[in-house]
Order: sequence, then structure tokens, then C-alpha cells
Amino acid sequence: MAVKAEKLLIGPRLSRFRKTLGLTQARMAEDLGISTSYLNLMERNQRALSAKVLLKMAEIYDFDIADFTGAGDAHLVAEVFDAMRDPLFKGEALSKNEAEDFVNVSPNAARALLKLYGKHRDMALRASENAPDRDRVELLEQSSQAVEAVRRFIHAQKNYFPALDAAAEALAKDIGYSKPLIAAALTDRLKEIHGITVRVVPVEIMPQMLRYFDRHSKRINLSELLPQSGRRFQLAFQIGMLEHRGLIDEIVTSANLPGREAEGLCRTNLANYFAAAVLMPYARFLKEAEGSKYDIDLLCHRFGTSFEQTAHRLTTLQKPDARGIPFFFVRIDVAGNVSKRFSAGRFHFSQFGGACPLWNIHECFQTPGKTVTQMIQLPDETTYFSIAKMISRSDGTYNAPAQKLAIGLGCDIAYAPRLVYSQQYNLETPQPTPIGINCYLCERPHCRQRAHAPLNKTLSFDERRRGVSLFSFDET
Repeated sequence: MAVKAEKLLIGPRLSRFRKTLGLTQARMAEDLGISTSYLNLMERNQRALSAKVLLKMAEIYDFDIADFTGAGDAHLVAEVFDAMRDPLFKGEALSKNEAEDFVNVSPNAARALLKLYGKHRDMALRASENAPDRDRVELLEQSSQAVEAVRRFIHAQKNYFPALDAAAEALAKDIGYSKPLIAAALTDRLKEIHGITVRVVPVEIMPQMLRYFDRHSKRINLSELLPQSGRRFQLAFQIGMLEHRGLIDEIVTSANLPGREAEGLCRTNLANYFAAAVLMPYARFLKEAEGSKYDIDLLCHRFGTSFEQTAHRLTTLQKPDARGIPFFFVRIDVAGNVSKRFSAGRFHFSQFGGACPLWNIHECFQTPGKTVTQMIQLPDETTYFSIAKMISRSDGTYNAPAQKLAIGLGCDIAYAPRLVYSQQYNLETPQPTPIGINCYLCERPHCRQRAHAPLNKTLSFDERRRGVSLFSFDET
């Protein structure tokens, strides 16, 4: 499939980069073997930055091309764009291109704007006369800030932590990684090195927990409701906390997170990352993923992992010299609430609101066990290939049914030929389903599935007619 080349008009970024190196235009032009006038035109966006010049720069100045070209700022652009569509900025909203220009000129100013907007939103919520319980609202704000701070940190690291991967791969090698034996190997390690025994207990003993580590009796209790993949994961998690707590804490400290709540959440996420890396060691997992064309169910069988564990691990394959497909990942419940989200590419999730109802990830709950696929296109005309499946977090009982969730995984349409799931699609002339980020941020008119009016749009009502959507608005 042919991929359309994009012109790199990133003059302000180029100028800022040159100045941080302390170089004049003449000196940089000499380094790159181009004329000073040509460099000047590129810095003023009157000429595009060519691939040849970009590669030459990366060779001479040693930087990550993706970071320099702004691929890593896609989420920052999207967040600025979302913030500026708040009714607070009515009449002054930025277009997507203007948001990109703003981030290109000064990404630090863009982050400062988002921080200021976040403070405004928090103060508005706190001052709301309709808040029935002020203390609960403030606790909700703190929890939301902790989750968002950790999410931003993980995204800044591209969901890749090489030190944890190296430690996990060393552990997998040390215990003699083998899928049928790994649970026994992890159990033996806990007993032999840490003096900790593992016991699977009836649900009556731990009705509200899946794992409990009793430090005094040196025993880990695992619920009988946990499937084998969950038991392996919890044992690997506990080993990570016991043997690599110092490394995990070092990463948490480097994140400079706002408070103990965020630090605790980050520590848990990193230990989960370690556990997944033990069960799915980087080099072997990437090789199997590429060889199977990213067949998630097949990978689950080969590594003894769950669909969610495997799908999430696929988002971490960001090693600079051995990268996998840059996937986005989302987890939603039957009510459409997004409980986990990450994007290694350009796909944007809004901080607030659920997912678009036109995205067939919601259909997973009607077809348990079936993997559904779809080509989707966001309003900015970026097109993606998505894969989704309903899963149960653990086994349930008659009185307490298992929690049902939908796991969505996707990538830019350019990577679709590398996926086993795309074989039934015509990728040369794709016909994607137009979707939005969510109803609040979607300005597509005449949507039959619209549940909320879009922000920053003036609604109009005409009693003489009834459209497919209750919400009519000016499209300009």
C-alpha cells in the first residue's frame, strides 16, 4: 500500500533546535552542505525540510528523528486542540493546523497553556454550586490528577522502560522460561530465594481480592477465580516488587509525580510492566509477533497469557533498534467508560468522555469470544485499522458474575498489511468508517449516534423539522 509522503514544514522547530546548539544559520548550513539562504527559507516555512537534509541532521547532531519531526507531539497538539474547543474559548478556538503551529513554535508554552486550563477546570468544578459533596469532588479531582500524571509520564517514555525489560529478560532466562513450567518456576523462586510460599485459596477466604501478600507469614494467597494466565502474572508482579523495587522506585522518582497517590499508581504500573515482560520476553515476543502477523490469540497460546496482557504488551515494543507496530490500546466497560488508554502513534483519546459509538469496539459485548475488526477515520482524516474483543478479567460465580470488558488495539492504516486481520480488506482503496473522538469533541453533522451536543458549537432548533440527530448546529 502506497503511503503518501508528508511535507515537513517545521521551520520554528528547526530554528529552535539550531539555537539550542548555539549555531548560526551559516554554520548549520555548512554542516549540512546546503546554502544559508535555503536554510533560512526552511526556517520560515517557505521550503519543506527534505528527507535527505533530515537524515543528514540526524547523522551529524545525533537526535531521534521522530522526536524532532514532532511525531511525539501529536498528543500535545490534540490536547491543545481539545482544550481550545471548550466554550470558555468560544469565538477564539484554534483550528487543527493552528494548534500544530502553536506546538511547533513553542511546545513548552503549549504545555503551560494546558496546565493553566487544567487549573481553571479544577477551580470551576470546586466552585460549582451543584456539587452535592464538596469533599468527594476534591477527592475525585486528586484521583483524576494522579491518573493523568502517570498516563502522561508513561506516554513520554513511549511505554518503553528498557531497564525493566532487561531485568525481566534476565529473570526469564534464569528460571529457564517455558510456558508449561513457568508458574512452577516462579513459585519455586519465591520459595527458594525469598522463603515465600504460594497458595490458591477459595473465594470465600478472599471474596474481594485476587492476590494478597502476607509479609508476616511469608505467604502469597491467590484467588481460585484467577485463570492460569492471571496466576502467572501475579507471581511475576510480586517477584518484581521483591527483587527490583529499587529500580522501580528509581523510575518513579525520575517521573517527578504530584504526590504519593500518583507515585503508588506508577509503581504498580511499572511492576505490571515487569510482570508482562517476564511472561513475554522482548526479543522472543517481538519475533513471534512479527512471524504470526500479530495474531493475538495465537500469541496468547504461545506465551500462556491473556488477550489483555498480550494486547497491552504489544504497545510496549518501542525499542529503538527493534520496534514493533506502534499500536494504540483502549479498555472500555459495558457502559462505555474508558478505564485504560495508550497510544504509541497519532491516535488521540480525549481525557474526558467515552469512545465514539460508531466504533465497533462496542459490538464486542454482543459477540463474546469473537475478534471484530474495522477501518476507522477520525475527523482530521487520519485512518486506522482496529482490532477488538470482549474479555473477562477473571472467572466469576453465580452471585458475582465476571467483569466484562472490551479490549481495543489499533494502528495507522499504513501498518495494516502486516496484520493477519487485514486479509479480508481492500487496503489499496480503503473505505473507513468515519468516527469521532467522542460526542463532545466531534463536529460531524447529522450523526445518528450522537448522544451529546458538541462543545463550542451554537445549537439551532427548528420546530418545523426533525433530523436524524436532536442536535443541529452551524457546521462552520
